Amino acid sequence: MTIELLIARYGLLAIFLGAAVEGETMVILGGVFSHRHLMTYWSAATAACAGSFIADQTLFFAGRYARHYPRIQKIIEKPAFARVTHLLERYPTGFIFAFRFIYGVRTISPVAIGMSGVSAIKFVSINAVAALVWGSLFTGIGYLFGQGIEQTFGHLPLHHHVLIAAGVIIVLLLAMMTFRKRRPA
Repeated sequence: MTIELLIARYGLLAIFLGAAVEGETMVILGGVFSHRHLMTYWSAATAACAGSFIADQTLFFAGRYARHYPRIQKIIEKPAFARVTHLLERYPTGFIFAFRFIYGVRTISPVAIGMSGVSAIKFVSINAVAALVWGSLFTGIGYLFGQGIEQTFGHLPLHHHVLIAAGVIIVLLLAMMTFRKRRPA
């Protein structure tokens, strides 16, 4: 089975799960795959939006109704949880919209929001809009990134493009993590 066939068969599921669990990397790769015509842009973006939305809703309700479970307690004990709570109290609507764009707080935030006084209806509404923006944006970045790779490296076989895209994304993520660690608190 070729990589193209695997992506065509399981790519949307991988984007959905990647958006739910990991975040940007799989969604950006989904955009690269859509540029290569292995799936449509809109199907990749929809899978990304749905994965992000469902994961955040699940974590919201875990914060709301399962705060005594050990896994949720571990999230609450993280140092970033207090920072997230502070931002949520200060900018509730803006924070709910923006948390998925803030590195390092994506999993913690919906739990904190679920534990707060924010209504489920408000969270669902803002989360839906934010998931649509986030999924479409990062899929679009991948699509444009795929175009840039193609212009730079020509029509290489797909596995070369995937390796190049994954390598560049990993380097960028490592650089962002290093920058965040070195930045004064």
